Amino acid sequence: MSPLQFSDVEAAAGRIAGIAHRTPVLTSRTANARLDASLFFKCENFQRTGAFKFRGACNALARFTDAQRRAGVLTYSSGNHAQAIALAASLSGIKAAIIMPHDAPALKVAATRGYGAEVIVYDRYTENREEIGRRLAAERGMTLIPPYDHRDVICGQGTAALELFADTGPLDVLLVCLGGGGLLAGSALSARALSPHCRVIGVEPAAGNDGQQSLAQGAVVTIAVPDTIADGAMVTHLGAHNFDVIRRDVDAIVTVSDAELVETMKFFAERMKMIVEPTGCLAAAAALHGAVPVAGLRVGILVSGGNVDLGRFASLVTQ
Repeated sequence: MSPLQFSDVEAAAGRIAGIAHRTPVLTSRTANARLDASLFFKCENFQRTGAFKFRGACNALARFTDAQRRAGVLTYSSGNHAQAIALAASLSGIKAAIIMPHDAPALKVAATRGYGAEVIVYDRYTENREEIGRRLAAERGMTLIPPYDHRDVICGQGTAALELFADTGPLDVLLVCLGGGGLLAGSALSARALSPHCRVIGVEPAAGNDGQQSLAQGAVVTIAVPDTIADGAMVTHLGAHNFDVIRRDVDAIVTVSDAELVETMKFFAERMKMIVEPTGCLAAAAALHGAVPVAGLRVGILVSGGNVDLGRFASLVTQ
């Protein structure tokens, strides 16, 4: 199988054009003055289903054969990929079954069901979702589309950075939220083609730095389920397809604390009038709290999503 390239991202952009939203790139005078930098926020919290995941889901399902469409799609997800597959399947007339953890945010579970998907609950601390997914897909004859370790998903996610560079031109640094690695890998493909001198940096929660360890060791490292408010990054390891790209095209991976994520949620709400979920704050937190020095630079920041229960959001920002 040939290595993923930017041409694969361009092909994905063609498939999802007119279906996925072209999300806005926003700026903040306050953030720019605070950091003495020019920050460009790619706001995927305004994407369909509230997160970048719709891009990858839409691209993957667009490549289904007629037989796959008739049999349906199955996936596992803590929430954003679940909603993305559910909506993309609904729009395409494909039945969908989604395996979700019992402690997934209620907002994300309700939205997934609202898009017409079947939700199958499991315990993320005692059961393996990948094993459940493979078993159910085989039993039902459905196509399994995992949330990040899939070539079509990676290329779909890379269209967010493609749009960002089209709007901003070359950047010095691109900061990308990191969970399983789909958004980071796809973004790196776009960055290397459209802004070759741009440093691409992944940002993950300090409690779950498997990506950082993997990049340092040159092999995928598996950890225990991390204890973090960034539920979209509560993964135990990077995907194999993702790591192939990350190892080749990503310059560094840094971490931020949960407390810094909360402060970043407050910043977005108070200064930019946006609700951003904790995972969606990872990249911005790295700039705002100094994990990556950005003074004097042009910096792209992927804001990955805004799906958070309002009660949970209020409790975090007022604690």
